[in-house]
Amino acid sequence: MPLIAVLPGDGIGPEVTTQARRVLEALDLGLQFEEAPVGGAAYLVSGRPLPPETLALAKRANAVLFGAIGDPRFEALERQLRPEAALLGIRRELGLFANIRPATLFPGLEGATSLKPEAVDGLDIVIVRELVGDVYFGEKGRRTNVEGLRQGYDVMSYNEAEVERIARVGFEMAKRRKKKLCSVDKANVLETSQLWRDVVNEMSTDYPEVELTHMYVDNAAMQLVRQPNAFDVIVTGNLFGDILSDQASMCAGSIGMLPSASLRAWNGDNGMYEPIHGSAPDIAGQGKANPCAAILSAAMLLRHSLSDEASAQRVEKAVAGALANGARTADLGGSLSTTEMGDAVLRELA
Repeated sequence: MPLIAVLPGDGIGPEVTTQARRVLEALDLGLQFEEAPVGGAAYLVSGRPLPPETLALAKRANAVLFGAIGDPRFEALERQLRPEAALLGIRRELGLFANIRPATLFPGLEGATSLKPEAVDGLDIVIVRELVGDVYFGEKGRRTNVEGLRQGYDVMSYNEAEVERIARVGFEMAKRRKKKLCSVDKANVLETSQLWRDVVNEMSTDYPEVELTHMYVDNAAMQLVRQPNAFDVIVTGNLFGDILSDQASMCAGSIGMLPSASLRAWNGDNGMYEPIHGSAPDIAGQGKANPCAAILSAAMLLRHSLSDEASAQRVEKAVAGALANGARTADLGGSLSTTEMGDAVLRELA
């Protein structure tokens, strides 16, 4: 019986995760659920954002359903005690190096995006983001320079093995879609990016059926709002992927619509699934959050960690059906509460 670790986290995390769990339970797949605190919620009860018990649960579970972390009350703490340290810790400890972030514009949401309808019509792209390297995990700190000024530093680095494994995820994803892969870097400025580009080019000989292109990250950001449909699969580093995937959310109407999967192999294996939005403390507890990204993350959990494509498609079709019937939370221009949006998806699922 598959075990799902539920880590609701902070802010709106518990609200949206509750709706995703309701959907999974409604499928009647015999799943077991076990919940544990993480982030600021965990710090309040244990003094740690990632208690050993929470990490142990994540490691023994078949998959992790994650909410969101972040709480302004803890911004003055040392970095390793802040809520965000828990997310980085889980990714590192579980070896979740590949982040899959699909951006799909569901029919009926054309008016929710700020882009022209013809630019986003039928939008269906995937951003493959490297997740355990780059400046987020590199050497960092503060020092005083020779002029006596305070200086902060964060080291960006990748070795060729790290680039190769995430590029393979991108190539494999592209091979199963439209056979188009765009690798995004900043090779005209960064030596790290030049190595990235060299390794990706070398790997392309293993995938002759995939059309490989390269794009500088600043140009990619422009093209995502100019002509997002020109992309199919994008593979990029941790920092660039973080920024570009949030930008892509607005092509899809709202950041409340984008799910993600964090994996340690291109086809799954004990992954973590979470909406890409943050904890949104300004609306926490008000029932205003859009649970669709969390529900769609649950669909990715079914697909990648449980190899249940049929159930994954059922969930995705239920979300599409609810939206087609006019179900909208505030971020999409509607008035439904978080629970009411969950109810609408459950009605379609039934």
